[in-house]
Amino acid sequence: MGLNLLCTPGSDVESTTAEVAAGANIVLFTTGLGTPTGNPVTPVIKLSTNTKTFQKMPDIIDINCGTIIDGSETIPENAHRILDYVISVASGEEQPKAMQLGQDDFIPWKRGVSL
Repeated sequence: MGLNLLCTPGSDVESTTAEVAAGANIVLFTTGLGTPTGNPVTPVIKLSTNTKTFQKMPDIIDINCGTIIDGSETIPENAHRILDYVISVASGEEQPKAMQLGQDDFIPWKRGVSL
């Protein structure tokens, strides 16, 4: 129970798969480039680290955290907004974009080097 941090490979889909395999019930996936990834087992909530990417990909990204750098929101305000959204997803009230789009990506390992 509680918050557990997990070190996984750097590849987006591979790391998400590892987190879910380790028991994650919800994945908070931070992205600067807007990687469109999801998981067939666990909801993946995508957080954009910058407003420009969020504005380019509102159909893929759930939450804009670039508001902190833009100065329109403080870190605690953003954290409360994220927590509220996580609770609404966990409660079944909301579906993250990855679920809406059917982004069911799953890679237990990939060929070659995994960073």
